[in-house]
Amino acid sequence: MTTRTLFDLSGRVAIVTGGNGGIGRGIALGFAQAGAAVAIFGRNEDKNAKVLAELNEAGAHATAVNVDLTDRASLEPAVRHVEAELGPPDILVNNAGIVSLSGGILQETPESWDEVLETQLTSVFLLSKLAAASMATRKRGKIINIGSMYSYFGSGIIPSYSAAKGAIIQLTKSMAIELAPHGIQVNAIAPGWIETDMTAPVRSVDLKAMHDEIMARTPAGRWGLPEELAGPAVFLASSASDFVTGETIRVDGGYAIR
Repeated sequence: MTTRTLFDLSGRVAIVTGGNGGIGRGIALGFAQAGAAVAIFGRNEDKNAKVLAELNEAGAHATAVNVDLTDRASLEPAVRHVEAELGPPDILVNNAGIVSLSGGILQETPESWDEVLETQLTSVFLLSKLAAASMATRKRGKIINIGSMYSYFGSGIIPSYSAAKGAIIQLTKSMAIELAPHGIQVNAIAPGWIETDMTAPVRSVDLKAMHDEIMARTPAGRWGLPEELAGPAVFLASSASDFVTGETIRVDGGYAIR
């Protein structure tokens, strides 16, 4: 196998949750360019349609599924839709996420806590369970979970997000151990500060002090771009990573070094 074919995703079917924007969109388009058929999961029908058009323009066989990941009963039908449209999933990227800028546990409500963990953590468990059952029958599969810098560092203002992202790393390791005998590799990517809608408040004048602190700590001296997650994701989704499992790759411009 040549280096070029190692990273070729032709014939593979990928599901990317939250694939209708930000990091998910960057990964979905990267998969399409590597030859994969791509399904994006998202709640916003208009955003889904826009990214689906981009995937089609890139020449990918693609579909968009309007689904709320906090609606547990909708997850299995969503996966079945992908199987009917594109085939059984070979790659699952658990990317979808929300954040509650609660200001800390004294302010955060149980309702916002539940919503964040349902989206950021429970859906990862449930979708991975569905995808892995299918992958195990074929003895091949890749599951990629999206962590965060808050997988490593605590936060006094977004405790539910930090708790979920910390748990993602342990869930990744646990699934990697369980699923390795089935030919399935499970890894994670921990993005640093990336230009997305979710991080827009930090890039506003209202949080200038936080923005300046982030830039001072990031050796690259800039924010990352969503498309810069595509390379690591393609690596983890491809045959190039067949002996890599339970790992977390930081894509952070050096933020975590300091």
